[in-house]
Amino acid sequence: MRVADLIELLQQRYPTEWAEDWDRVGWVLGEPGAEVDTVLLAVDCDPAVVDEAEAAGAQFVFTHHPLLLRGVSSVAPTTYKGRIVHRMIRSGIALYTAHTNGDVANPGVSDALAAALGLTGVRPLRPDPRAPERGHGRIGSLPEPMSLAAFAAHAAARLPKTAVRAAGDPAATVATVAVSGGAGDAFLTDAARAAVDAYLTADLRHHPAQEHLAGGGPALVDVSHWASERPWLDDVAAFLRAEAGVKTLVSDVDTSPWVLLEGNHS
Repeated sequence: MRVADLIELLQQRYPTEWAEDWDRVGWVLGEPGAEVDTVLLAVDCDPAVVDEAEAAGAQFVFTHHPLLLRGVSSVAPTTYKGRIVHRMIRSGIALYTAHTNGDVANPGVSDALAAALGLTGVRPLRPDPRAPERGHGRIGSLPEPMSLAAFAAHAAARLPKTAVRAAGDPAATVATVAVSGGAGDAFLTDAARAAVDAYLTADLRHHPAQEHLAGGGPALVDVSHWASERPWLDDVAAFLRAEAGVKTLVSDVDTSPWVLLEGNHS
């Protein structure tokens, strides 16, 4: 399998034109004719992930988050991103990214998140008007209703290692849930309009969450950005194994910048 062949497969499954206008997705590094037998999949392309790719002998790295999302004027090896680019080129490792085009795909990032939580009857939270089967976020039902406190514990148990915060009445019943992998502030209104019992996402901020609850919106459950998106990589890995016949490795390097420390409860 060549780099160009893998890119064609990924483009068919996650077309770059599905990405938001501000996003930077697709082919980043790699010679089109270079051969690939091992692919490493990760949420982010950071030095630890490159270490892992080199150690595994992977010739291709697939990430969810773009390395070059923000514009740069230099990839000199004295810069953080430049060092990564130079290392990957020296090691002969290609890089490809599917970000918001992976978010809206069906199946996509939020489908994997919903599946990890055991949701059924899944449908888009904000459907794409051009293709209603696609879109941002997902809505589904839990196998059995549970309290908000129990649902938070359920999320902690079913997702990759993450801190879990909840906002709302801990005893409130949760039967229907909206989810959105990654930062989900933008879909608070959609979750409220959907009349679900809880909305699980990442990176929720104080004031939007406060105003959402004050306006009668559903309970909120906040997990780490990395943990909300990591489940999707298994789906992409399975696709590449089946369609390309390559070996796939999924990185469990937790690229979240936050660590959980004991709080001051005095």
